[in-house]
Amino acid sequence: MSKSSAHPHQLPGASAPLSVWLDYLLAIHPTEIDMGLERVTQVAARLGVLSLGSTKVITVAGTNGKGSTCRMLEQIMRAAGYRVGVYSSPHIINYNERVRIDDVDAPDSDFISAFETIEAARGDTSLTFFEYATLAGLLLFKQAKLDLVILEVGLGGRLDATNIVDADVSVVTAIDLDHQAYLGDTRELVGREKAGIFRKNRPAIVGDAEMPASVVEVANEKGALLKAVGQAFSYKQTSTGWDFCGEHWQFEGLPRPKLPLPNAATSLAALEQLWPELSEAAIRSGLASARLSGRMEHISEAPLIILDVAHNPHAARYLAQRLDELQAKGRVYGVCGMLKDKDIEGVMQALAPSIDSWLLVTLHNERGADAGRLQKALPDGCDAREFEQMQDCWQYLKPKLDAEDVVIVFGSFYTVSGFKALI
Repeated sequence: MSKSSAHPHQLPGASAPLSVWLDYLLAIHPTEIDMGLERVTQVAARLGVLSLGSTKVITVAGTNGKGSTCRMLEQIMRAAGYRVGVYSSPHIINYNERVRIDDVDAPDSDFISAFETIEAARGDTSLTFFEYATLAGLLLFKQAKLDLVILEVGLGGRLDATNIVDADVSVVTAIDLDHQAYLGDTRELVGREKAGIFRKNRPAIVGDAEMPASVVEVANEKGALLKAVGQAFSYKQTSTGWDFCGEHWQFEGLPRPKLPLPNAATSLAALEQLWPELSEAAIRSGLASARLSGRMEHISEAPLIILDVAHNPHAARYLAQRLDELQAKGRVYGVCGMLKDKDIEGVMQALAPSIDSWLLVTLHNERGADAGRLQKALPDGCDAREFEQMQDCWQYLKPKLDAEDVVIVFGSFYTVSGFKALI
C-alpha cells in the first residue's frame, strides 16, 4: 500500500514524489471548492506573494476563452522577447501544466519545493487544492523575476484565489451560464462575479459584445477604466485575415489565429494598455504561433480528429460554427462525455445539427454523467451509441473512419484527457 493511500493526511516526507503531495493536498481540505479569500490571503501575506514587485500582472476571467486568451497574450509577449509566466487550470494530462514559465511547464521539484514552503507558512490555516496551486504559482513566478505574469481565474473572479493579487490589467472574455451553484443563474449575476477582478484606476477589458449591465456597475463602483469591445476596441474578419482597431493600435491583415478571433482581439486590447510600444512583427508572430491543448486541437488530419474542451452552451455554439465551416465531405462523429452539473441539454441542442453520429461516453468520477443521461438530452432521431469506457468507444469507431470523416472529441477536460491517453 502506498504511503499516500495509507495516510493521506500525513505530511509527505523529504523524498516524496509530486503524486504523493497531490494526494495529500486533496485530502487535507474537506471541499474541492471553498469560495472566499480570507484564508488564502493570510497565507499569501506570510509568503510575501500578494505583490509580485515590478512584474506586470494580467488577470483573465470569463466563462469561455480564458485559456486561449492567456495563450495569445503569452505568445505575443514571448515573440517580443519578454519573460512570461502563466497560471492556468485545470490541467489536461499533467499537473505541471498549471504553471508555465517561458513556455516550459514547472518541473516536479519546483512544485514540491513550493508546497514545502506553503506548508511551513500556513500553520493551521486550511487551503483547498486550487489555493495551494495558486500560491505555488505565485511563489515560482516571484522567484523567476518575470516581465509579465498572466493569471487565469479558476471560477468566477471576485472570490477566486487568483484575485488576491492586484492586476495591472483585468480581462473578462465572455459571460455565460456555468457553475450556477456558485456564480448565480443569470448573466447579470455571473457578470458581477467575473467583474470582481477589476481594480481602481486600472484598465478593465471586456471582450463580450453583449456585456451585462452588472459589469458596467461593478466597473463604476470600483473606479476601473472600462474598455469594452465595440467601444474602446473593435475588430473584423476579412477574406485574408482580420483587422484590429484599439486606443493605441490599428492593424490590418493580421493572421487569422488558430484560437477564437474574439479572444485574439481581447488579448490585443489588454496588451496595448501595458505595452503600446510592442512591435507589429511580434504581434503577428505571436498570433500565428499560438496553439492550446484541447482548444480546437487537431491531432490527426485524415481523418480529421479535433479535441475541444467545450462544456457549456456558449462554447458549444462556437464549436458548431467551426464544424460547419469545415464543410466535411465525410461523416462528422461526436465523441462526448460530460459532467452532470453542466447544461447537458444546452450543449447537445447546440451541436446536434452539426454532428451525424454520436458516441456517448460515461465519465467515471463523482461528478461524471453516464452515457444514458447524455442520450436523453439529444433531440429525437439522433444516431447515437453509448459506451462505458473511452477505450471501447475508440475501438468501435477507429475501423469505421474514412479519410474524409471528422471526429470531434468534446464535453469536458476529462473527456479530452481520456481520449489523449489512448492516442
